[in-house]
Amino acid sequence: MTSYTFTRELRLLTPAQFKSVFSNPIKASSAEITLLATPNTMAHPRIGLTVAKRYVKRANQRNRIKRVIRDNFRLHQHDLPPVDIVVLVRNGVLEMDNAELKKLVEKLWRKLSRRYNG
Repeated sequence: MTSYTFTRELRLLTPAQFKSVFSNPIKASSAEITLLATPNTMAHPRIGLTVAKRYVKRANQRNRIKRVIRDNFRLHQHDLPPVDIVVLVRNGVLEMDNAELKKLVEKLWRKLSRRYNG
């Protein structure tokens, strides 16, 4: 059976891991969210989230955005190639409700997978 957990192994944890993604990324972006990815040596994708206070002032709003993206990643992790992904959130994401955010992130996962494979 396929596991849909979100364990520590599926997260980017150290600044060095984030920095490696910023060095030479594959990009998939919209007006509100940018995904940066680099191939990793593992058999699964990993994710790191950055939601800047500059764009989303309140902690509960930042947490909601991270929770929606993280949950969506958890459900789609088996469709993604083995890459390290950093999610950058920009202005405009605050106006989106959870369903819109989920739909946008799913579209970006597909775009990222195409760019990685293509």
